[in-house]
Amino acid sequence: MIASSQSFAPPSLTITDLDTTAVSHITPPGEDVIAGLTQRQKTLPPRYFYDATGSQLFEQICTLPEYYLTRTEAAILAEFAGEIAAVTGRCELVELGSGSSTKTRHLLDAYHLLGGTLDYVPIDVSREILVESAEALLADYPRLRVQGLVGTYEQALTHLPVSPDAPRLVIFLGSTLGNLTPEACDRFFAQLETALNPGDYLLLGVDLQKDPNILEAAYNDAQGVTAAFNRNILAHLNWRFGGNFDLEQFQHRAVYNAAAGQIEAYLDSGRSQTVQLTDLNLTVNFAPGESLHTEISRKFHLPTLQTELQNHHLTTRQIWTDPQTWFAVVLAQRQS
Repeated sequence: MIASSQSFAPPSLTITDLDTTAVSHITPPGEDVIAGLTQRQKTLPPRYFYDATGSQLFEQICTLPEYYLTRTEAAILAEFAGEIAAVTGRCELVELGSGSSTKTRHLLDAYHLLGGTLDYVPIDVSREILVESAEALLADYPRLRVQGLVGTYEQALTHLPVSPDAPRLVIFLGSTLGNLTPEACDRFFAQLETALNPGDYLLLGVDLQKDPNILEAAYNDAQGVTAAFNRNILAHLNWRFGGNFDLEQFQHRAVYNAAAGQIEAYLDSGRSQTVQLTDLNLTVNFAPGESLHTEISRKFHLPTLQTELQNHHLTTRQIWTDPQTWFAVVLAQRQS
């Protein structure tokens, strides 16, 4: 089920809240938290990073000097957005995890030059961020129509609005793909394969394999913003599920696993402690130094990624990189 948009939204802006009860029979609220915290290696789904505070902290991370990903990807988009638009022609833009839509402006500028109404479907779990960014875009793009969807990627890909008479370009930036395990990534590509029509496009921003020292520095910034972002996942669980995590008793740690080709983020317990999540009827014990695994960030090998896309009828059309080949923007097209 889909909740109706607020009546005060202007004609060029529609915000739709995807009703979580529509998928509750698949994943009841908090079931993934219970499953993760009762494993031998305790873990949490990274989607719980992104409450309003978490979204704001991530926006701060994107401006940090150590975090090269955002500025490198933005530079690629700034240089090559016109080429991307030239390859696809006029499109409806659908962005997964849109956030502030800052980097997306490079694409909007390029597609705006193609003329006509520009349709943009941003998708984010934070309604506040979605509304704020949409209103800012509408002030700068007079021919823009925004149909925002509040929800997860999985929900949104099954509730996309009817596409106008133009191809659809699904945008997935920030190397967010790297937060998915190989198995979850394969399921995500399968869902895209179903959601896209032949001729539609996918634009991926992916971080590439490089010097581990550069990688580890990006996730252990000197200002401690990434540490605050990591610990905020516990604050989110506290307010959402009646928890009593003491954030000061968990230390942030991010290391590069060379064998798996990924950064791994943990929260290490500072002492022996017991945490309760009242709404989930869950009690969790932590030993001193015990780790809670919160996130992975995989670093990609382009030929392997292209093969994985092709396995789901997504043929790579073009790849753009920065001069150091630290990051790549990949354009793929859904084949019949």
